[in-house]
Amino acid sequence: MRPTARSGPHLVSGAGFAVLLVVLAVALVGITAFAIGVGTVDVPVGGVARVVWGHLRGDPAGLDPLTDQIVWEFRTPRVLLAGLAGSGLSVAGVCLQTLVRNPLADPYLFGVSAGASLGAVIALTSGVGLVAGLGVAGAAFAGSLVSLGVVFAMAQRGGRLIGSSLVLAGVAVAYLGTAVTSYLQLQANPAELRGVMFWMLGSVAGASWDDLPVVVVATAVTAVWLTTQGRSMNALSVGDDTAAGLGVDVHRLRVLLLVAASLLTAAVVSVAGGIGFVGLVVPHAVRLVVGPDHRKVIPVSLVAGAVFLVLVDLVTRTVDRPNEMPVGIFTAALGAPFFLVLLRKRKRALR
Repeated sequence: MRPTARSGPHLVSGAGFAVLLVVLAVALVGITAFAIGVGTVDVPVGGVARVVWGHLRGDPAGLDPLTDQIVWEFRTPRVLLAGLAGSGLSVAGVCLQTLVRNPLADPYLFGVSAGASLGAVIALTSGVGLVAGLGVAGAAFAGSLVSLGVVFAMAQRGGRLIGSSLVLAGVAVAYLGTAVTSYLQLQANPAELRGVMFWMLGSVAGASWDDLPVVVVATAVTAVWLTTQGRSMNALSVGDDTAAGLGVDVHRLRVLLLVAASLLTAAVVSVAGGIGFVGLVVPHAVRLVVGPDHRKVIPVSLVAGAVFLVLVDLVTRTVDRPNEMPVGIFTAALGAPFFLVLLRKRKRALR
């Protein structure tokens, strides 16, 4: 017997899934090229293509130096980081929603983001992370791993992970991390405070090529592994007993999903700060379109998350040019109403 997810109304099925995936991939390429060209100084898509192609073939000679710097040094890593962050957070959301069988689960619910932000703020305000040779990103990653360890330890009962305990432990760790971070903000000088706030709200401004490898590796490895776990995740979403009856090692799968989601979130937060609600909005929207089968949800969430955050970042730097807004402000503005709608629907379903 093959484990399948529970069926329900959705818009795309059968061959439409492949078409949707191709359309999203093409849209991502087009939106990425367009986003790289838009900013304080606009660059035509053709100019973007020339610069990118010149660097890819290893022959940037002959390119206009100013255009080359704008496109290759500033905007391309920024747009790529936005796409990678969107993909990583979306896939992390899929993992956590499956783990606790709750569509309201979000990577930031489990305290990983709070821990990462705390590590980054410690490095920014005290230099502890910098002295240790970690840097801000390294300190953020270390903080997220510490938070994960605490949540993991608190959520176990009899050597097994308990879904409700995960949520409670994550909320407790998140509040604690936020409280300490707020205290450090009060101690920061005005020059440090702006950087702290920008970090906590999430931003891909100032991204460099050095920021990309950790997110690329984390997202690629996790996505490849998850594509092999689609049927097991389908079974787990139906119930522990059903999954165990189908031969799934429920405890092992829960642990691996928690670790995968936490490491993805940590990788993103360590270079882009706290960008909330992406892991809530994108997976849920994807399920409405393709259904609950994780063999479809995972690849579509991966691409749709990238499209979503590239578009959001584009809005943050064009809505009030030449000023820029943190990405997290816009994702929260979109995600909070979405969360309230989901919560209302869930209450009606439980009546």
